[in-house]
Amino acid sequence: MVKFKERSEFDMDLDFIRKLVKPAETKIVLLVIDGLGGLPRKSDNLTELEAANTPNLDSLAKKGICGLQQPIGPGITPGSGPGHLAVFGYDPIKYQVGRGVLAALGIGFDLQLGDVAARGNFCTLDNNGNVVDRRAGRISTEKNQELCELLRKIELPDVDVFIETVKEHRLLLVLRGEELSGDIIDTDPQAIGKKPLQPKSLSPDAEKTVNLVGQFLDQAHKILADHHPANMVLLRGFSKKQDWPTMEDVFGIKSATIAAYPMYRGLAKLLGMNILDTGTTVKDEFTTLEDNWGDYDFFYLHVKKSDSAGEDGDFDRKVSVIEETDREIPRLLDLNPDVIMVTGDHSTPSLMKAHSWHQVPVLLWSECCRADKVDRFGERACITGGLGTRLPAVDMMPLALANAMRLEKFGA
Repeated sequence: MVKFKERSEFDMDLDFIRKLVKPAETKIVLLVIDGLGGLPRKSDNLTELEAANTPNLDSLAKKGICGLQQPIGPGITPGSGPGHLAVFGYDPIKYQVGRGVLAALGIGFDLQLGDVAARGNFCTLDNNGNVVDRRAGRISTEKNQELCELLRKIELPDVDVFIETVKEHRLLLVLRGEELSGDIIDTDPQAIGKKPLQPKSLSPDAEKTVNLVGQFLDQAHKILADHHPANMVLLRGFSKKQDWPTMEDVFGIKSATIAAYPMYRGLAKLLGMNILDTGTTVKDEFTTLEDNWGDYDFFYLHVKKSDSAGEDGDFDRKVSVIEETDREIPRLLDLNPDVIMVTGDHSTPSLMKAHSWHQVPVLLWSECCRADKVDRFGERACITGGLGTRLPAVDMMPLALANAMRLEKFGA
């Protein structure tokens, strides 16, 4: 397992926080705008967040305290799973899980102990076998379902094979059998112009599973050959289900998740959050928040399409998603939450068309926060904020709990 040096002078581990938690009648809202951080475009030297018209987020920033948070460590580019775990207060180095498990839990698949799950992308290969589109043009969910039905014809020796549609170009592969391992590298090269990677083991125990995955991919290639643009699959995040302490166990909060995309629901479910049914738009998600306001102490509301726009290199569309989110903020304020925290799980600059290692803007508002001089929510403004420029993301939950009056004094 990869290890890094401590990311803060005082490492807030879960056991320590659990001992300080006290009950309170307060409510916390964590708004995660996926891939929030960006890089400036040449035309006006503004990032997507800086270019967006965000009067409501700017007002919160002016009344609250801001900074830049670091999901993992300097120079480390986080995936969505580690980025979210850190924001939820779980050390992403200690608590590692593959996206396969998250995808399975997110769609309600009955994942059993011993199963190996992987998240797949339908992709496009050219005549030379090189990847030209890692997402097959973001095919429709309906087309995905047709292709998954074809892949269900695949049979492998001594294991059961499950193929499920996740959403759009994403699918789920689960292998069920004896002596399987999730210690396998991704077959996704994470770049166009390259061939899919061959499955390889990260430990001797994974050789059997590697052979099975190889057989699956060979058969999938033949089945999908004539189904352009989705003529192959890429697999990521091979993993087995984990048994971790829940948010309620650690932080003493009854928590709910409002997220349209399965992977994020899966991660929240792994941490014991209740998953609320919601629509696909930002407006739908805020309606779900209003409808369930009286039932929970902590709400995690996830906005996905900002990240998708960044990965597509669409600066203007990412700006539009941020502005769409900002327009819903008054509905949140009308609910009178005690703490509001706004950030992203990582940066996805449109300039890079990918996740990046850059720190992520964060704002925290409560009636008892110590306001700084930041007067708008943006990367350069947040550099001057009171939370600092390298706030460890794992420290955000303790800050939210403290501002919600949910932590006891430490020591005599």
